[in-house]
Amino acid sequence: MAYSLSLVALIMFVLEAGFALAQSPSASPMVPDEADDLWCAYNLIAKGDSIMAVTVRKVLREAASGGRDAERVKLKLEIMVEIGAFHTLEIELHRPFVLRKEVWDSMTLDALQQASDPTASADLAVVLMQEGLAHLFLVGKSLTTTRSRIETSIPRKHGPSVAGYEAALNKFFDNVLQAFLKHVDFNIVRCAVIASPGFTKDQFHRHLLLEAERKQFRSVIENKSRIILVHTTSGYKHSLREVLDSPNVMNLIKDTKAAQEVRALKDFFGMLSNDPARACYGPRHVEVAHERMAIQTLLITDELFRNADVVTRRKYVNLVESVKDSGGNAHIFSSMHASGEQLAQLTGIAAILRFPLPDLDDIEM
Repeated sequence: MAYSLSLVALIMFVLEAGFALAQSPSASPMVPDEADDLWCAYNLIAKGDSIMAVTVRKVLREAASGGRDAERVKLKLEIMVEIGAFHTLEIELHRPFVLRKEVWDSMTLDALQQASDPTASADLAVVLMQEGLAHLFLVGKSLTTTRSRIETSIPRKHGPSVAGYEAALNKFFDNVLQAFLKHVDFNIVRCAVIASPGFTKDQFHRHLLLEAERKQFRSVIENKSRIILVHTTSGYKHSLREVLDSPNVMNLIKDTKAAQEVRALKDFFGMLSNDPARACYGPRHVEVAHERMAIQTLLITDELFRNADVVTRRKYVNLVESVKDSGGNAHIFSSMHASGEQLAQLTGIAAILRFPLPDLDDIEM
């Protein structure tokens, strides 16, 4: 990913050795190992921070003939984040960079700790499908990514088209199988879900296991107990919510951050339906509830911490810290997760309350 930044330090020196380690997060190099880490870095970096990383720049040198020669040189560069387009610095996988901040608040440190802890990842693969359409998603600790979309035209099942139907369906299943083998790594993934309306999931599951035995796909054979079937209403991304609501799936990923967020969101909607005076959403209602020390569980999206206004960012950081200090729980949802998208539709902030506050409805949101 690239950041548009303004230059605060000229080229410091040509890189000849690795980064020196230091004791504080602001001086220690960070190395993004996977796509989730790049998303974490995006959320960590804010206006006013400075970043040091390796980059390549074109350098003009005076030639003996009096002209100029252009040469590309690898350099270590430090730049400060501003709004606008100045220099760009690429942050890439497996390349270290140093991030410096004036203040490392608790939210930032928590995000850094989670990114450094491999057990924080949900490690969930989901194949959402219906006849002729399949999506393969990987649900990580910070984002849900679409790794593959397979679409095949399938003729009608009845009449003279039956033979064509079977051939097209098998071709479709073969394509989904190839995507599954390519993107599902059972050394990382705890649980692989095949989900669909009707019997498409069952048909593909049989196809997957038969082909695995026939062609000796060891990763599938040895991990078939970790492949779960779930009923959904469609093969589209919005049905991920139904997958994450499945008790079988939740049991396998119950100790992960994503699972905790899903449970908290489910508890919130349950409270909103059954005891609405003990649930609220929207910045103003949540703020008033906190003033009255009523928040038991706070639900908030990470987008609110990306606000360009430092005062607003600080307000939400203080809210999370204050809720925790008062004995409550706080869940920070990734806007790149299905659960985070759902919370964003409710203004991005909500709370389950310790006791009813029926008069909140009289306060303008």
